Amino acid sequence: MNARTEGYPVKQYKQAVKRYCQTLDLRDNPELITEYKKRHSKEFAWPEIIAGIKEVGILEMELYILGTRLFMIVETPLDFDWDSAMARLATLHRQQEWEDYMAVFQLVKPGATSAQKWQQMERIFYLYD
Repeated sequence: MNARTEGYPVKQYKQAVKRYCQTLDLRDNPELITEYKKRHSKEFAWPEIIAGIKEVGILEMELYILGTRLFMIVETPLDFDWDSAMARLATLHRQQEWEDYMAVFQLVKPGATSAQKWQQMERIFYLYD
């Protein structure tokens, strides 16, 4: 599949969902960016982190990259409370260890939680009906 011309498939849900879009910048270092990508692959992502994301109620999470800019899409049920879920996520097994490790690659303050690192983006356009 050529994602550039064919796009990415979208998961279908049996319920209505909402989407959060966030951004974060990586350090401008090709070796670090390569390693960051590797650490987010199916083979190398920490299972505890994947489990924690699901445990707090996130249905889907996708990361996209262009140069040093990351873009994350998170899909959740309509009744999902972002602040509560992120506070809970920060307490889960190995989460802060993961955040500290990822901070090596990211332009963030040491010790920051996921909620402190990722900045919510404002939707300024959507294709109206």
